[in-house]
Amino acid sequence: MENIKITGSRGVFFIPSVDFNAETGVCEISGESYLEDTFQFYEPLINWLKKFTAEAKKPILFNIKLTYYNTSTSKYLLDMFDILKIYEDNNGKVALNWYCEAEELKFVEEDVEDYMIQTGLNINIITTN
Repeated sequence: MENIKITGSRGVFFIPSVDFNAETGVCEISGESYLEDTFQFYEPLINWLKKFTAEAKKPILFNIKLTYYNTSTSKYLLDMFDILKIYEDNNGKVALNWYCEAEELKFVEEDVEDYMIQTGLNINIITTN
């Protein structure tokens, strides 16, 4: 299984950086996510995660380090979290960390709580600075 590595960029739209590593099971999305075609960007990530959880049978460490994301990105994050929950329910080991700056904690806590209610996953909030 191949890794996915995308270098983020900023312009009219913001593309997040992605590093999904099949050897280590560490998956990370960072930067800002405001895309022209969110489906086109996230669908390969979702398909990779489905394949990884079906084939790899190893622990997954999923790190979210987004400083900004729009509503359409939120939907695809939820889709990925649903895949992780199914994997966890089938005895897969999942750790999900959401990184944020201390001054953003209040807003991130609200989003993370919503994701946890919707998916049943435990999401660790890690503050930076």
